[in-house]
Amino acid sequence: MKKLIFALIAGATAMGAAQAQNKPYLGAGVVAADNTFEVSGTTNRSAEGYKAGGKIFGGVEIDQNFGVELGHTDFKKTDVGFTRNGVAGRGETDGRATYVAAKATAPMNEQFSFFGKLGVAHTKAKLSSATPGMTRSESDNALYAGLGAQYNLSQQVALTLEYERYGKKRDFGPKPDAVTLAARYNF
Repeated sequence: MKKLIFALIAGATAMGAAQAQNKPYLGAGVVAADNTFEVSGTTNRSAEGYKAGGKIFGGVEIDQNFGVELGHTDFKKTDVGFTRNGVAGRGETDGRATYVAAKATAPMNEQFSFFGKLGVAHTKAKLSSATPGMTRSESDNALYAGLGAQYNLSQQVALTLEYERYGKKRDFGPKPDAVTLAARYNF
């Protein structure tokens, strides 16, 4: 947790310093991630699969090629089913992630560019169930990475499509691989 706090402070400081001379932006999008349920000691497992969640983010472009971004993703709740010790059970998983990342952009022309992000994410996953011994939660600080493309509709508004990786796989909750479609506003 100390590492995440340090990374968030460092990112916010860099964003604040960069904001004085560069382009800040805010955005929101829809994120799709597959859900998994592979808890040991259970059989006949089922999860809802891909589900849409939400993402908000903001950042600063230090120049046309480099920037810093901070974001939060809510993967939404997912219903799961399982059998444990011969008894059928139901539950619900919930997942979230907050990240700070350095961003590199390769403009192709005035409207289209590719980008990559690399940073740290704090991820949380929670499993809730009335079945004894099945309620648990996990959190972790892990590598965050993203690859995507941006299409500028105007100087202020852009659409982005990206693949993101939030840390490592867990035995329940959202898988770490996600696809995000977002709109972004440049100030």
